[in-house]
Amino acid sequence: MTRLSVEMLAADPVPPITSAGHAQLGTAVLAGIAVIVVLITKFKLHAFLSLTIGSLVLGAVAGAPLDKAILSFTTGLGSTVAGVGVLIALGAILGKLLADSGGADEIVDTILAKAGGRAMPWAMVLIASVIGLPLFFEVGIVLLIPVVLMVAKRGNYSLMRIGIPALAGLSVMHGLIPPHPGPLVAIDAVKANLGVTLALGILVAIPTVIIAGPLFSKVAARWVDVPAPDRMLPERASEQLERRPGFGATLATVLLPVVLMLAKALVDIVVDDPANMNQRVFDIIGSPLIALLAAVIVGFFTLGRPAGFSKERLQQTVDKGLMPIAGILLIVGAGGGFKQTLIDSGVGQMILDISKDWSIPALLLAWLIAVAIRLATGSATVATVSAAGLVAPLAADMSTTHASLLVLAIGAGSLFFSHVNDAGFWLVKEYFGLSVGQTVKTWSVMETIISVVAGGLVLLLSLVI
Repeated sequence: MTRLSVEMLAADPVPPITSAGHAQLGTAVLAGIAVIVVLITKFKLHAFLSLTIGSLVLGAVAGAPLDKAILSFTTGLGSTVAGVGVLIALGAILGKLLADSGGADEIVDTILAKAGGRAMPWAMVLIASVIGLPLFFEVGIVLLIPVVLMVAKRGNYSLMRIGIPALAGLSVMHGLIPPHPGPLVAIDAVKANLGVTLALGILVAIPTVIIAGPLFSKVAARWVDVPAPDRMLPERASEQLERRPGFGATLATVLLPVVLMLAKALVDIVVDDPANMNQRVFDIIGSPLIALLAAVIVGFFTLGRPAGFSKERLQQTVDKGLMPIAGILLIVGAGGGFKQTLIDSGVGQMILDISKDWSIPALLLAWLIAVAIRLATGSATVATVSAAGLVAPLAADMSTTHASLLVLAIGAGSLFFSHVNDAGFWLVKEYFGLSVGQTVKTWSVMETIISVVAGGLVLLLSLVI
């Protein structure tokens, strides 16, 4: 298992913006994070503004000249958006195309037609995991809620027996699997290999989603035995369409970027010769940008055309897909700015200095830091980007696989115990018609199970690979 070591100090450090001592830097970190937490939770300030202000407070308390603190923040924001902004945009377009064309409904209906009885919770986790690959968590919830309510009503199931597997599938994808924003930012911060992270993420995700989904749903249904709420079901996209894409074409389009990125990772491992023409080809087609761009372009023909979309309708779908991600991009970018301010202030180096004699594994430390920020801010994305900035120096002497496991440890920690300061908590509560206590017993516990199980699996994998 990779542990903190003094050799990490030899990694290429970012020139510090301050020569403050450890005590002052520690105070600066606490002050910066405290400001972010208070602004988000008490004053309900947007996370972008909170991260911006918190970064400046961090720099000021660390004793950095204001102009250098601003430069660190803007540099981090720019590099983060440059690294993942286009990928988030392409993922948003693909998700919107999948939803508006009725492709998502086709996947849902096809799988549900093949499942029944005891298989239904397993069908729900499969649906949510497939649909959750290209969709943001909130979009996935809105898309799957009609299905969850419909299945629970028609089959006379406990709402938790059907809802928990769907939520688990979406949450695991959101926290562990690129091209979701959190994992992408962490990969960029620690310079991990995306294909290897994707492969290991899927390996960790499968048992995690089984335990937190279908298995835990049995317990959750006993704790909170409620029927589907009697309310108007949200309208499904395909109800406004005369036809929709086929199951095979839709599934192939959704999985195309995953297959291309995994193929690149496999070829890199097997061939391991940068001069080899086959490897160079796969390095191109398996890069996240090309893989997602290919899926979007293919989706125009496999999703848009079968749904009867005109060129104008496709343009509208792209526009609508891009509009909601402005806030996400700014939050991710500001998180990158906060991360860079942490690094340039010397915080990463400080963590190495004060913990070089610890026996705590680096992966466990990353998980704990992400857990602390998640509990404080309520945002998995903020927890991921902040923790990634703090522990990025730990990846300096890690192998390719262990750097990817560091990303997954951060992602797992970022999902720990969603509670009242998390927008997802209230989204689940209102859609399912639960009380706060019932939401804690079901949703919050499910998120904690995901975090602990995934974190434990990451630590186990680090012992054998």
